[in-house]
Amino acid sequence: MAAGTLADDDPDTAWWHARAARARGGRIAVVRETVGLVAYRAGEWAEAIGELRAARRMGGGPGHLAVLADCERALGHPEKAIELSRSEQATELDADARVELATVVAGARADLGQTEAGLAHLEQFDPQERARNPRLGYAYADLLDRAGRPAEALTWFIRAANADTDEDTDALERVEALAAVVGSATEEAADPATGEAGPDSETVAVTDADPGADSGEVTDATVAGLAAGTGAAAGPEAVQVGPAPAGAEPTSDDGPKPTPAIGPEPTSDNGPDGGPGDGTGTGDSDPGPAGAASEIPQVLFSDDGK
Repeated sequence: MAAGTLADDDPDTAWWHARAARARGGRIAVVRETVGLVAYRAGEWAEAIGELRAARRMGGGPGHLAVLADCERALGHPEKAIELSRSEQATELDADARVELATVVAGARADLGQTEAGLAHLEQFDPQERARNPRLGYAYADLLDRAGRPAEALTWFIRAANADTDEDTDALERVEALAAVVGSATEEAADPATGEAGPDSETVAVTDADPGADSGEVTDATVAGLAAGTGAAAGPEAVQVGPAPAGAEPTSDDGPKPTPAIGPEPTSDNGPDGGPGDGTGTGDSDPGPAGAASEIPQVLFSDDGK
């Protein structure tokens, strides 16, 4: 069907074809389903709801529940989107469809001012699954950003960018934008007299292994360079944006330093020999554990154009 072929590239033309198809095959479930999905792509939210509900009545099954919920959200009814997630049909969804519905419900919670509840809804999926699924990781990162937690959001946008091999999201652009924000916040928190970061400086904590740490992709390790505007990457296991907190104990990767002998220093005709050095180093944190195509169309996150 021409409408389905044009849905992504030219949704308005596709919507015209879909209405023509409905006029000829309005009693066929697959036609009504296709019309509903094309209407969704074209931003015809009310039409999409009507067509998808008609298709579900004709063909049975849970239908495109995530798309229906996102349409309700786009129409300004986030509470209806949440209600759909509690319906009997939601229990019949497969794993991919459950992920899509969860991202919509989390966004609906945020629309109602319940951002923390939205985060909790996504945390029903373990961190590894969130890191592997680009849309799930992106939704989680977006809510962290909306909750005023930019350093954590940056970490999760990086993971979403690594997982998004098809570039269905703008995760990489969000990484670049947030790296600048986090870097700027670190500079502002630095002590102007000593140049050392104050207690309020932001740090990107790496709790899960980076999926793309050894593949040349954007990883947590690139954040330090992005924030500093150099593009240089830090080590692959831990990233800190900005200088280390004042008073941090210096460490070294080269093993323990020799302990100076206790007792009086040896003397000679030429004066005392030198004392022990004061070498410094940087420590590495242990990486945590490392963080699916769907037959249903990907939810557009209609409230912000994603």
